[in-house]
Amino acid sequence: MTANDRPTASPAPGANNGDSWADSARNGIQEHFSLPHNWIAPAAAAGLTLGLFTFYQSYLRRIPAAGHIAPGFFRRRSLFGKVTSVGDGDGFHMFHTPGGRLAGWGWLRRVPKDRKALKGRTLSVRIAGVDAPEGAHFGRPAQPFAAEALTFLESYMLRHRVRAFIYRRDQYERVVATVYVRKAPFFFRRDVGLELLKRGLAVTYEGKTGAEFGGAKMEARYREAEATAKKKGKGLWGGGGKKRELETPMEYKRRMKAWDEQKGKGNTTTKV
Repeated sequence: MTANDRPTASPAPGANNGDSWADSARNGIQEHFSLPHNWIAPAAAAGLTLGLFTFYQSYLRRIPAAGHIAPGFFRRRSLFGKVTSVGDGDGFHMFHTPGGRLAGWGWLRRVPKDRKALKGRTLSVRIAGVDAPEGAHFGRPAQPFAAEALTFLESYMLRHRVRAFIYRRDQYERVVATVYVRKAPFFFRRDVGLELLKRGLAVTYEGKTGAEFGGAKMEARYREAEATAKKKGKGLWGGGGKKRELETPMEYKRRMKAWDEQKGKGNTTTKV
């Protein structure tokens, strides 16, 4: 057998046969993804997963306390929940129930009733734009109509589901919000702050800093409701409707703060 008749040896595995291994791999990948059915399904699954996670984070994630609210939520989002307790005439605690009944709240998922079970799991809400009379605390006397404001708010909201349009978090870790509740017989949505003003159980918020109404239109509406209640002598305006005869909650808190300082008590943390 001559040298020319000898069989040609096969290329060794991995030998360079015109194309490198990297080129072959790249060409294989390009060929694979050139076929739509090879990449559309995985891309759609990834997009769906990301979308569901984003939806959950935005709409179904339960928020246990004010400190857990993302800054981007304020002035853009509302929170839905059940009122578990009322502290005074313009503040309450709410258990956040995102998604409402559609997410199972009330039939698959229950709102705790025990105070221990609720501890650290509710949002403290301050009703925006209003200031109710101060109740008795820290040895201070209650203002007129403080009890009436508290009683009204308990009867109007306690154990009801409410929607709170949130504006900001205050220095006491409360969420400042315009709050709505649906009431029988037609279950129209009622602005709780506005209802307090109409009944003369609160005044419009007087603070020079930190005042929040939810916009100029809301502020005008609140001030109009206050003026009407004052004219009719409703609630705390019953003394003829003259403001000089009425010590507003803000005036009361300032007087109590000055009294504390004079007495050397040092208790200057009155909530507003």
